Amino acid sequence: MRSALQIVVLFAVVFAGVSVNAQTITKTFGSGTNQFSLDFVEIGNPGNAADPTSIPTSTGAVNYIYNLGKYEISRDQINKANSAGNLGITLQDMTSYGGNGANRPATGISWNEAARFVNYLNTSQGYQVAYKFTTNTANANIMLWGAGEYISQNNQYRHKNAYYFLPSRDEWFKGGYFDPNKPGGAGYWDFATGGDTAATSVSGGTSGAVYSQPISQGPADITSAGGLSPYGTMGQGGNVMEWIEDAGTGVNDSPTASSYRDWE
Repeated sequence: MRSALQIVVLFAVVFAGVSVNAQTITKTFGSGTNQFSLDFVEIGNPGNAADPTSIPTSTGAVNYIYNLGKYEISRDQINKANSAGNLGITLQDMTSYGGNGANRPATGISWNEAARFVNYLNTSQGYQVAYKFTTNTANANIMLWGAGEYISQNNQYRHKNAYYFLPSRDEWFKGGYFDPNKPGGAGYWDFATGGDTAATSVSGGTSGAVYSQPISQGPADITSAGGLSPYGTMGQGGNVMEWIEDAGTGVNDSPTASSYRDWE
């Protein structure tokens, strides 16, 4: 079972395509005082097997190359996107939980708000939006894409031509736990820091994992949220919870309220 002690909620971002030599890819959004950047890492090895021990079972198989956000999304990134795109996203006040530092993770947002942020990433660079909203209200529910628009019958949330999108459970899980170079053959680790033993609990830094810390301390900055996964993502085994694209049922075919979406 993959497990971590995590608090509050934000999200990771994925974009389609192939990078060069699996290096960190930096994408820049906005302009002037509202400019911000997101770092991504390539998740390669398409056609990998699913993890038979995962919960839900058989999670992690992905048959294409994609790029997963290296870090969690920060408060500063949300605030700048809010200003540039008039998104109306509301962040949780973390004054009693370590403060509202610019590089702290963007806690307290809903799935619908996360989807609007992702849509902004697409439209700000001239791409197709990922999620279909019919109003400008930040927490309004999405609508389903139609046949010929959605990426698959089982995922009618995501438009097939979107460049940026929230990760599916398989995309998220593979990025954190799969290791193509695992001793004895490609496979999955129990923890998202490349091991079957829980990493040392830390308050921040680039080793260990951020869990079992005093609530008053709050989460670590997104670039100091513990050790990396085999692919190079940070914080998938601690710090805060992360929204994924999938519905709780595992089939994205009903435009229900954000409370029915899943997180990891």
